[in-house]
Amino acid sequence: MRVYVPATVAMLDELNSSGELVAVGNTAFSLTPALRESYATGGDEELEYAAMLDAARASLRLLNAELAKDPKTAMRRAVVSADVDGALLRPDLDYAVVKLAGPIPMKVIAAIHLDTEDAQDAVRAAAAVVDAADLGDPDAEFTLGDAEDHELAWYAPQELPFLLELL
Repeated sequence: MRVYVPATVAMLDELNSSGELVAVGNTAFSLTPALRESYATGGDEELEYAAMLDAARASLRLLNAELAKDPKTAMRRAVVSADVDGALLRPDLDYAVVKLAGPIPMKVIAAIHLDTEDAQDAVRAAAAVVDAADLGDPDAEFTLGDAEDHELAWYAPQELPFLLELL
C-alpha cells in the first residue's frame, strides 16, 4: 500500500541518520476505500494526490508543535511516500488515515516531498492557524490556502543527504 507520512525537516534528518522514518503516532494517509467513496469522481492519481495533501496538512500540525519547542524550526511541510505492508485502515479517524505497523525503512520509501524556500512564510502562518481552519474559521482557511497553493517539490530517496545539506 502506498502511504503518505506527514513529516518535518527534523524527521527527515532522523530518517537520514537512522535509515528509518518513525511516523508520529504511526499515522499516515493513503488512498483508502473510504477516501475513494467520499469523492464523486476522480481517478487513482487524483485521489492519491488528495491523500498526500492530507498528509501535508498534518505536517503543518507537526511544524506547529516543533515551533513551540524550537523557534528556528525549518518551516517546510514534508511528506514521505512509501510502499508498506501491514497498514490498518482507520476510517473512524478520517477517510484517508491509516495506522502503520511500525517504522518505515529507507528501502521502501518511494519519494520525499518538501516545500521550497519560497513557501516558508506561508507555511509558518498556516501552521499557526491550521486547527482554526479545520474548525471553519474563514480567515484561517484563507491563510491555510496560501500555504497549500505552494506545490511540494519531489525528491528521490537517494537525494535526501544532499537535500538536507542544502537547507
